[in-house]
Amino acid sequence: MSELQRPLWLLTPGGLLMTLIILIPLLLAIWISFIDLDQYTLRRWVEAPFIGIGNYVESFESGLPKSIWLSVSFAVLSTAVTVPIGIAAALVTQNAYRGRALVRAVFLIPYVLPSFVVASVWRTMLQPDGIVNETLGLGSTLWLSGSNSYWTLVLVEIWAAWPFIYLMALAGLQSVDNEVHEASAVDGTTWWPKLTRVILPYLRGPVLLACLLATLNHINNFTLPFVLFGAPAPDDVNVMPMLVYVTSFQGLRFGLSAAMAVLSLVLIAIPLYAYLRAVRLDVDK
Repeated sequence: MSELQRPLWLLTPGGLLMTLIILIPLLLAIWISFIDLDQYTLRRWVEAPFIGIGNYVESFESGLPKSIWLSVSFAVLSTAVTVPIGIAAALVTQNAYRGRALVRAVFLIPYVLPSFVVASVWRTMLQPDGIVNETLGLGSTLWLSGSNSYWTLVLVEIWAAWPFIYLMALAGLQSVDNEVHEASAVDGTTWWPKLTRVILPYLRGPVLLACLLATLNHINNFTLPFVLFGAPAPDDVNVMPMLVYVTSFQGLRFGLSAAMAVLSLVLIAIPLYAYLRAVRLDVDK
Protein backbone atom coordinates (compact mmCIF):
# COMPACT_ATOMS: atom_id res chain seq x y z
CA MET A 1 0.00 0.00 0.00
CA SER A 2 1.47 3.34 -1.07
CA GLU A 3 1.61 6.47 1.05
CA LEU A 4 -0.95 8.14 -1.23
CA GLN A 5 -3.47 5.32 -0.75
CA ARG A 6 -3.13 5.11 3.03
CA PRO A 7 -5.35 8.13 3.87
CA LEU A 8 -8.18 6.64 1.82
CA TRP A 9 -8.05 3.42 3.82
CA LEU A 10 -8.25 5.44 7.01
CA LEU A 11 -11.62 6.78 5.84
CA THR A 12 -13.08 3.28 5.49
CA PRO A 13 -14.53 2.94 9.06
CA GLY A 14 -16.19 6.34 8.83
CA GLY A 15 -17.52 5.55 5.36
CA LEU A 16 -19.00 2.25 6.53
CA LEU A 17 -20.60 3.93 9.53
CA MET A 18 -22.14 6.68 7.39
CA THR A 19 -23.43 4.04 4.98
CA LEU A 20 -25.13 2.14 7.79
CA ILE A 21 -26.71 5.07 9.62
CA ILE A 22 -27.33 7.53 6.75
CA LEU A 23 -27.25 6.05 3.25
CA ILE A 24 -29.13 2.79 3.85
CA PRO A 25 -31.95 4.41 5.92
CA LEU A 26 -32.22 7.16 3.28
CA LEU A 27 -32.61 4.67 0.45
CA LEU A 28 -35.09 2.70 2.54
CA ALA A 29 -37.14 5.84 3.22
CA ILE A 30 -37.19 6.69 -0.48
CA TRP A 31 -38.42 3.19 -1.30
CA ILE A 32 -41.13 3.34 1.39
CA SER A 33 -42.31 6.66 -0.03
CA PHE A 34 -43.26 4.86 -3.27
CA ILE A 35 -45.33 2.09 -1.66
CA ASP A 36 -48.67 2.03 0.16
CA LEU A 37 -47.32 1.15 3.59
CA ASP A 38 -49.73 1.50 6.49
CA GLN A 39 -50.97 -0.47 9.50
CA TYR A 40 -52.54 -3.11 7.24
CA THR A 41 -49.49 -3.81 5.08
CA LEU A 42 -46.78 -3.25 7.72
CA ARG A 43 -46.24 -6.92 8.60
CA ARG A 44 -45.46 -7.80 4.97
CA TRP A 45 -44.11 -4.42 3.90
CA VAL A 46 -41.91 -5.91 1.19
CA GLU A 47 -45.09 -6.94 -0.64
CA ALA A 48 -46.86 -3.59 -0.09
CA PRO A 49 -48.46 -2.19 -3.27
CA PHE A 50 -46.26 0.10 -5.35
CA ILE A 51 -48.11 3.38 -5.99
CA GLY A 52 -45.36 5.53 -7.51
CA ILE A 53 -45.70 9.21 -6.71
CA GLY A 54 -49.12 8.75 -5.13
CA ASN A 55 -47.81 9.49 -1.65
CA TYR A 56 -46.09 12.64 -2.88
CA VAL A 57 -49.30 13.87 -4.50
CA GLU A 58 -51.31 13.10 -1.37
CA SER A 59 -48.77 14.83 0.86
CA PHE A 60 -49.54 18.15 -0.84
CA GLU A 61 -53.22 17.50 -0.15
CA SER A 62 -52.58 16.68 3.52
CA GLY A 63 -51.34 20.03 4.76
CA LEU A 64 -47.69 19.78 3.74
CA PRO A 65 -47.56 23.18 1.94
CA LYS A 66 -48.82 24.94 5.05
CA SER A 67 -46.35 23.04 7.22
CA ILE A 68 -43.51 24.00 4.87
CA TRP A 69 -44.54 27.64 5.09
CA LEU A 70 -44.74 27.48 8.89
CA SER A 71 -41.34 25.78 9.16
CA VAL A 72 -39.58 28.15 6.77
CA SER A 73 -41.11 31.33 8.19
CA PHE A 74 -40.46 30.20 11.76
CA ALA A 75 -36.85 29.29 10.93
CA VAL A 76 -36.08 32.49 9.00
CA LEU A 77 -37.68 34.71 11.65
CA SER A 78 -35.83 32.97 14.47
CA THR A 79 -32.50 33.28 12.66
CA ALA A 80 -33.09 36.94 11.79
CA VAL A 81 -33.64 37.79 15.46
CA THR A 82 -30.86 35.63 16.92
CA VAL A 83 -28.13 36.98 14.62
CA PRO A 84 -28.00 40.56 15.97
CA ILE A 85 -28.43 39.27 19.53
CA GLY A 86 -25.54 36.82 19.12
CA ILE A 87 -23.25 39.37 17.50
CA ALA A 88 -24.01 41.94 20.22
CA ALA A 89 -23.29 39.37 22.94
CA ALA A 90 -20.01 38.45 21.25
CA LEU A 91 -18.95 42.10 21.12
CA VAL A 92 -19.80 42.50 24.81
CA THR A 93 -17.63 39.56 25.87
CA GLN A 94 -14.77 40.00 23.40
CA ASN A 95 -12.45 42.18 25.50
CA ALA A 96 -11.18 41.14 28.91
CA TYR A 97 -12.76 42.66 32.03
CA ARG A 98 -13.58 41.52 35.54
CA GLY A 99 -16.42 39.03 35.50
CA ARG A 100 -16.21 38.24 31.78
CA ALA A 101 -15.94 34.49 32.42
CA LEU A 102 -19.16 34.60 34.47
CA VAL A 103 -20.97 36.56 31.75
CA ARG A 104 -19.86 34.06 29.11
CA ALA A 105 -21.06 31.17 31.27
CA VAL A 106 -24.47 32.80 31.77
CA PHE A 107 -24.81 33.44 28.03
CA LEU A 108 -24.30 29.72 27.34
CA ILE A 109 -26.99 28.47 29.72
CA PRO A 110 -29.79 28.35 27.09
CA TYR A 111 -27.50 26.49 24.69
CA VAL A 112 -26.28 23.77 27.07
CA LEU A 113 -29.73 22.95 28.46
CA PRO A 114 -31.42 20.02 26.69
CA SER A 115 -34.30 21.01 24.42
CA PHE A 116 -36.65 18.82 26.45
CA VAL A 117 -35.82 20.73 29.63
CA VAL A 118 -36.17 24.13 27.91
CA ALA A 119 -39.55 23.23 26.42
CA SER A 120 -40.82 21.74 29.70
CA VAL A 121 -39.89 24.85 31.70
CA TRP A 122 -41.44 27.21 29.17
CA ARG A 123 -44.57 25.07 28.94
CA THR A 124 -44.99 25.37 32.69
CA MET A 125 -44.41 29.13 32.70
CA LEU A 126 -46.82 29.74 29.81
CA GLN A 127 -49.80 27.98 31.32
CA PRO A 128 -52.91 30.18 31.76
CA ASP A 129 -52.15 30.39 35.49
CA GLY A 130 -48.37 30.35 34.99
CA ILE A 131 -45.73 32.82 36.03
CA VAL A 132 -45.76 34.72 32.71
CA ASN A 133 -49.42 35.70 32.91
CA GLU A 134 -49.17 36.36 36.64
CA THR A 135 -46.11 38.59 36.25
CA LEU A 136 -47.36 40.53 33.24
CA GLY A 137 -50.94 40.74 34.48
CA LEU A 138 -52.36 39.15 31.33
CA GLY A 139 -55.10 37.18 33.05
CA SER A 140 -55.61 33.75 31.48
CA THR A 141 -54.00 34.43 28.10
CA LEU A 142 -53.53 31.24 26.08
CA TRP A 143 -49.96 30.97 24.79
CA LEU A 144 -49.94 27.30 23.82
CA SER A 145 -53.00 27.29 21.57
CA GLY A 146 -54.60 29.56 19.03
CA SER A 147 -52.83 32.34 17.17
CA ASN A 148 -50.39 32.97 20.04
CA SER A 149 -48.86 29.51 19.70
CA TYR A 150 -46.81 30.48 16.64
CA TRP A 151 -45.21 33.43 18.40
CA THR A 152 -44.65 31.31 21.48
CA LEU A 153 -42.69 28.83 19.38
CA VAL A 154 -40.62 31.65 17.86
CA LEU A 155 -39.94 33.21 21.27
CA VAL A 156 -38.81 29.96 22.89
CA GLU A 157 -36.66 29.06 19.89
CA ILE A 158 -34.95 32.46 19.97
CA TRP A 159 -34.23 32.09 23.68
CA ALA A 160 -32.72 28.65 23.18
CA ALA A 161 -30.83 29.25 19.91
CA TRP A 162 -29.12 32.66 20.11
CA PRO A 163 -26.03 31.37 22.03
CA PHE A 164 -25.05 29.35 18.94
CA ILE A 165 -24.78 32.56 16.90
CA TYR A 166 -22.92 34.07 19.84
CA LEU A 167 -20.31 31.29 19.81
CA MET A 168 -19.76 31.52 16.06
CA ALA A 169 -19.48 35.31 16.16
CA LEU A 170 -17.12 35.17 19.13
CA ALA A 171 -14.90 32.71 17.26
CA GLY A 172 -14.80 35.11 14.32
CA LEU A 173 -13.88 38.02 16.58
CA GLN A 174 -11.04 36.03 18.11
CA SER A 175 -9.54 35.59 14.64
CA VAL A 176 -9.15 39.34 14.11
CA ASP A 177 -5.43 40.21 14.26
CA ASN A 178 -4.23 42.60 16.93
CA GLU A 179 -2.54 44.63 14.20
CA VAL A 180 -5.97 45.48 12.83
CA HIS A 181 -7.08 46.93 16.17
CA GLU A 182 -3.80 48.78 16.56
CA ALA A 183 -4.03 50.27 13.08
CA SER A 184 -7.57 51.43 13.77
CA ALA A 185 -6.44 53.06 17.00
CA VAL A 186 -3.54 54.83 15.27
CA ASP A 187 -5.90 56.16 12.58
CA GLY A 188 -8.23 57.48 15.28
CA THR A 189 -11.20 55.43 14.04
CA THR A 190 -14.28 55.73 16.24
CA TRP A 191 -16.14 52.67 17.42
CA TRP A 192 -18.94 52.69 14.80
CA PRO A 193 -16.75 52.90 11.66
CA LYS A 194 -14.40 50.37 13.26
CA LEU A 195 -17.32 48.02 13.89
CA THR A 196 -18.90 48.31 10.44
CA ARG A 197 -15.76 48.53 8.29
CA VAL A 198 -13.17 46.55 10.23
CA ILE A 199 -14.79 44.08 12.64
CA LEU A 200 -17.95 42.96 10.85
CA PRO A 201 -16.18 41.98 7.59
CA TYR A 202 -14.23 39.42 9.62
CA LEU A 203 -17.52 37.95 10.83
CA ARG A 204 -19.00 37.44 7.39
CA GLY A 205 -17.89 33.82 6.96
CA PRO A 206 -18.65 32.55 10.49
CA VAL A 207 -21.99 34.38 10.68
CA LEU A 208 -23.15 33.14 7.26
CA LEU A 209 -22.28 29.58 8.24
CA ALA A 210 -24.04 30.07 11.57
CA CYS A 211 -27.13 31.40 9.79
CA LEU A 212 -27.26 28.36 7.53
CA LEU A 213 -26.78 25.84 10.33
CA ALA A 214 -29.21 27.66 12.63
CA THR A 215 -31.91 27.87 9.95
CA LEU A 216 -31.61 24.16 9.14
CA ASN A 217 -31.70 23.35 12.84
CA HIS A 218 -34.86 25.42 13.31
CA ILE A 219 -36.56 23.65 10.41
CA ASN A 220 -35.61 20.23 11.80
CA ASN A 221 -36.46 21.03 15.42
CA PHE A 222 -38.92 18.42 16.65
CA THR A 223 -38.38 18.29 20.41
CA LEU A 224 -39.33 21.89 21.11
CA PRO A 225 -42.79 21.94 19.44
CA PHE A 226 -43.51 18.37 20.54
CA VAL A 227 -42.93 19.09 24.24
CA LEU A 228 -44.43 22.58 24.12
CA PHE A 229 -47.68 21.77 22.34
CA GLY A 230 -47.97 17.99 22.25
CA ALA A 231 -49.09 15.91 19.28
CA PRO A 232 -51.05 16.66 17.26
CA ALA A 233 -49.95 20.27 17.53
CA PRO A 234 -52.23 23.29 16.94
CA ASP A 235 -52.62 24.24 13.29
CA ASP A 236 -50.52 27.39 13.76
CA VAL A 237 -47.44 25.37 14.83
CA ASN A 238 -47.92 22.19 12.82
CA VAL A 239 -44.39 22.36 11.41
CA MET A 240 -42.94 19.68 9.13
CA PRO A 241 -41.37 17.44 11.82
CA MET A 242 -44.65 17.41 13.73
CA LEU A 243 -46.69 16.64 10.62
CA VAL A 244 -44.39 13.75 9.67
CA TYR A 245 -44.52 12.38 13.23
CA VAL A 246 -48.31 12.53 13.50
CA THR A 247 -48.80 11.05 10.03
CA SER A 248 -46.44 8.18 10.78
CA PHE A 249 -46.96 7.22 14.42
CA GLN A 250 -50.54 8.36 15.00
CA GLY A 251 -52.07 8.05 11.54
CA LEU A 252 -49.92 4.96 10.79
CA ARG A 253 -49.47 6.13 7.18
CA PHE A 254 -45.80 5.20 6.88
CA GLY A 255 -45.57 5.56 3.12
CA LEU A 256 -47.15 9.01 3.22
CA SER A 257 -44.92 10.15 6.08
CA ALA A 258 -41.83 8.87 4.25
CA ALA A 259 -42.80 10.96 1.22
CA MET A 260 -43.17 14.01 3.47
CA ALA A 261 -39.77 13.32 5.02
CA VAL A 262 -38.12 13.04 1.60
CA LEU A 263 -39.68 16.33 0.51
CA SER A 264 -38.43 17.91 3.73
CA LEU A 265 -34.94 16.65 2.95
CA VAL A 266 -35.12 18.24 -0.51
CA LEU A 267 -36.22 21.53 1.04
CA ILE A 268 -33.30 21.46 3.47
CA ALA A 269 -30.84 20.59 0.70
CA ILE A 270 -31.66 23.75 -1.29
CA PRO A 271 -30.05 26.34 1.05
CA LEU A 272 -27.23 23.90 1.81
CA TYR A 273 -26.42 23.57 -1.89
CA ALA A 274 -26.59 27.34 -2.35
CA TYR A 275 -24.14 27.88 0.51
CA LEU A 276 -21.69 25.24 -0.71
CA ARG A 277 -21.91 26.72 -4.20
CA ALA A 278 -21.14 30.20 -2.87
CA VAL A 279 -18.19 28.91 -0.84
CA ARG A 280 -16.79 27.10 -3.86
CA LEU A 281 -17.06 30.25 -6.00
CA ASP A 282 -15.19 32.22 -3.31
CA VAL A 283 -12.44 29.60 -3.21
CA ASP A 284 -12.11 29.58 -6.99
CA LYS A 285 -11.61 33.33 -6.97
